[in-house]
Amino acid sequence: MLDHLLAVGGNLLVLALMLPVASLMLAFALGGRHAERIALMTLPLGLAIAVAIAAAVLYGDAPLHTDLGGWAPPLGVALRADGLSAIMLLTTAVVMVAVGLFARADFQAPRGATETRASFAFWTLLLALWAALNAVFLGEDLFNLYVALELLTFAAIPLVCLDGRAPTLAAALRYLMFALLGSVLYLLGAALFYGAYGTLDIGQLAARIGGDDPLEPAALIAAALMTAGLAAKTALFPVHLWLPPAHAGAPAAASALLSALAVKASFFLILRIWFDVMPELLAQMAAQILAALGAAAILFGGVLALRQARLKMLIAYSTIAQLGYLFLVFPLVASPETASLAELRNAPGVWTGGVLQLVSHACAKAAMFMAAGLIAASLGHDRIQDLGGIGRALPMTLFAFGIAGLSLMGLPPSGGFMAKWLLLSAALQSGQWWWMLVILAGGLLTGAYLYRVLAPALFAQNPPPAPVKPVDRSREWVVLGLALISVLLGLVPLSAFSLIQIGRDVSGIGLP
Repeated sequence: MLDHLLAVGGNLLVLALMLPVASLMLAFALGGRHAERIALMTLPLGLAIAVAIAAAVLYGDAPLHTDLGGWAPPLGVALRADGLSAIMLLTTAVVMVAVGLFARADFQAPRGATETRASFAFWTLLLALWAALNAVFLGEDLFNLYVALELLTFAAIPLVCLDGRAPTLAAALRYLMFALLGSVLYLLGAALFYGAYGTLDIGQLAARIGGDDPLEPAALIAAALMTAGLAAKTALFPVHLWLPPAHAGAPAAASALLSALAVKASFFLILRIWFDVMPELLAQMAAQILAALGAAAILFGGVLALRQARLKMLIAYSTIAQLGYLFLVFPLVASPETASLAELRNAPGVWTGGVLQLVSHACAKAAMFMAAGLIAASLGHDRIQDLGGIGRALPMTLFAFGIAGLSLMGLPPSGGFMAKWLLLSAALQSGQWWWMLVILAGGLLTGAYLYRVLAPALFAQNPPPAPVKPVDRSREWVVLGLALISVLLGLVPLSAFSLIQIGRDVSGIGLP
């Protein structure tokens, strides 16, 4: 029974990769308004496949694996889905469905009207972005992952400048510069790995690096180069300069995709390099450096978010801050004190907290960007100082924005609260109290910049601003649905997150 389940699961991996690719090619060939129809038909199918993969991993209690064409690595291409990959596939599918439903009003080609370039570009780029994300989450070869990252980059950058305005073109070019720098560093690291070990397959690299042979100095240099390149793509402080203008200038649906999903792919690969390729070499110094940059991102992003005049720019700087929490996973897993505790030997609390932060942030941030898009579309602007009374004009939109923000702040019973609580608990038990201070300070900063928006919007005495155009109620329901998911994640029993641990073996990390 288990063998049959794993065999079916291997076919699901191929289907998860090929469905968006096939839909992309079909949409590109047919063009026009067909691209929208194909994308909208693909979205629920992709969600069903992601659910099936997660169920197969959970009930099989083992990662899914398949070799394309029956050719095993290093000659062939392998696909693998452990618990973390399954969760990322599922999160991606949920956000994609929500964004697709939300984007119809902005990128729909009305019957009888002239087709627009932006409409065709958006739907094909959405499918390309989805294909690239699935390839990142399923890939097992460092060079194939490089190709997936490049596809992701060249799908994400045009989404920034769909309107063709000069500021968004400049933001897209800055994004491209940082992305190409990251790609060069990543590729240099992959070349060093291949030169030292003769393979780029993650499983084979892990076996050779963790074997009895002495460690090649090139391995650490390669890991450092690849981490630096991926950090640039993740917008980790101080290589974050491309993110605010890119995410704030893009259309609301594109901003949601970029902030919720695109920056998570490169972080996912940082996890794979340190925890899958060379888990026993994650020294405390390297882990502390990564976390220090994450802490700087939390504080720097929060402070700059407080100073923004535009709502979307505030949310963009909030993304920089919230991404910083993800890098606190490294020292908490690699801590020698943590490794000595029986209940944290495989760091389930840290892993669960990190993944909960990743998933709840994806849903909350997508909801916030789409809510900001509805506010801007209704009023004709997103200036924070002129949002007084907007809660009476757009109550559902502001409610969705508020509860998504409360999840980012880490208030109970949200998913953000549970994530930060688990990270706080791990920091306390491992004796790393300084990360606790960072997490608490980040929560206070988040509350401060949310207060800047919500207080006047809810309690201003002046009359609500007159809408320029009405807001479609169905779009508000989509935004509210994603925001509620980010909150309801905190009500799920922790035992339900056992999926995260499948395929994770970090028992040797941090040991003397």
